[in-house]
Amino acid sequence: MARAAARPRAAIVGGVRTPFCKAGTDLRDLDVLDLAHAASVELLARLELDPRQVDAVVFGNVVRPVKYHNLAREVVLSAGLPRSVPAWTVSLACASACRALTDAVAEVERSYAHAVLAGGSESLSNLPLGYQPRLARVVAATAQARSLPARVQTLATLRPADLLPEAPAIAETSTGLTMGQSAELMARENGIGRQAQDAFALRSHQRAAAAWDDGRLAQEVAPVYVAIDGGRAVTQDNHIRRDTSAEKLAALPPVFDRAHGTVTAGNSSPLTDGAAAVLVLSEERARALGYAPRAFVRSYAYAAVDPAWQLLMGPAFAIPLALERAGVTLQDIDLVEMHEAFAAQVLSTLQALASREFAERELGRASPVGEIDPDRLNVAGGSIALGHPFGATGARLALSLANELERRDAQLGLLSVCAAGGVGCAIVLERV
Repeated sequence: MARAAARPRAAIVGGVRTPFCKAGTDLRDLDVLDLAHAASVELLARLELDPRQVDAVVFGNVVRPVKYHNLAREVVLSAGLPRSVPAWTVSLACASACRALTDAVAEVERSYAHAVLAGGSESLSNLPLGYQPRLARVVAATAQARSLPARVQTLATLRPADLLPEAPAIAETSTGLTMGQSAELMARENGIGRQAQDAFALRSHQRAAAAWDDGRLAQEVAPVYVAIDGGRAVTQDNHIRRDTSAEKLAALPPVFDRAHGTVTAGNSSPLTDGAAAVLVLSEERARALGYAPRAFVRSYAYAAVDPAWQLLMGPAFAIPLALERAGVTLQDIDLVEMHEAFAAQVLSTLQALASREFAERELGRASPVGEIDPDRLNVAGGSIALGHPFGATGARLALSLANELERRDAQLGLLSVCAAGGVGCAIVLERV
């Protein structure tokens, strides 16, 4: 039997994101497709890539718009790509763009595709509202009624409560708890105090501001043009608090447990609009087209925990698995990008990775996964400062990590994302 050929390596050759803006502000009039389109078109333009080179498109999205059943396919049709390009949309809560990226990697490594546009988009300013189930049934029955009296009689069965809109769920189906409530429980369970959470949040804002000032974030963000205020370009993330301080953060009230809680709006990521896209090529195709790979995807892993335990602890299980698959240890990693849903969640994960007890009890390991040097973690700020468009954050992390590895001439990077349902994702990038 002939041996299988070595699988192609999947390279990230470039990426672009829109500014990340708090929901209801600068990007409020753009829907999820507008944002995805903006990031995708700008990326192809910057790379000067012939759209006919793209073999597939994968996009992450969480809060699905009513009129787009397949956002990725709409990107194909709106961005001037060949209409023959297949496209699919994935949803894995906050790790949706990670799933889009690893789908792209799998396509390339299987040689099913040589060039895949991957990313994610979210417009939390424009939440789709649904009918109450009973209202939907009555409306359908009214449409089927054969006479006007029958239609009136059917409509008369409606109750006022049936007319209330139904918003997307924000709580875990299995526990009834929101992410914020779960973060509060994690803080309590792991002894993560308010002062530590606020200090972490402050650092996120300070580092994000510094990264904008020195141009690091400007290189990955493309302007988005909006019609509000007479028409203008939105050019920067708008949630970064340059003037915040430990004192200002300490003055904010807890949100999820007002009497005894430690999780506040200041040490949590905000609801955000935005999109991000990266181009994944096989190494052979990248070289043939004259692109220098920013980073290769060396490994990835997904893991999950019981949502009733510590909902956002999934990365503590996915990270060691991704490292093992890459054949490296945490000590080999030069830079880490960890999604900051809540400061309590990041600090709980860092504590778990450094804990021998956690390693023995939860991972079946004789030694801890390791400690992460704060100076190598989220060096340009994180989701607390930059914002968190659910479907796009994973692509933003990959883009920032690849850029920073290149800037520092570093070799290995790790990114991780926690997600609803107790899921965690980790991806190892390398530059060789």
